[in-house]
Amino acid sequence: MSKPDALQGSLPLLVLKILDRRGPLHGYGITAQIEAISDLLRVEEGSLYPALHRLEEAGLVRAKWTTTENKRRARMYEITRAGRKQLQEEESRWTSVAAAIGQVLREA
Repeated sequence: MSKPDALQGSLPLLVLKILDRRGPLHGYGITAQIEAISDLLRVEEGSLYPALHRLEEAGLVRAKWTTTENKRRARMYEITRAGRKQLQEEESRWTSVAAAIGQVLREA
């Protein structure tokens, strides 16, 4: 069975959570963490980088250029204080929605 794309609308939440727990990462590192944790989710570059750009524009992450241990330039992303606040709100909302869906699935 092939891996589906990340659930629509959940990628920003997943990115914020990874950055909150794992610290600053470059785009590939974020993708690798999500895919290592879940064997069902696949994150495409065409989805990740626009999401990171929107998060940066919203002030939820900040980015800076750095040189990796392989002597390659990479843009490192880290969560901001506003991003942590947004993460808490989104996690709470996601938990409520998942519980409501679970209830319907159990009781239908």
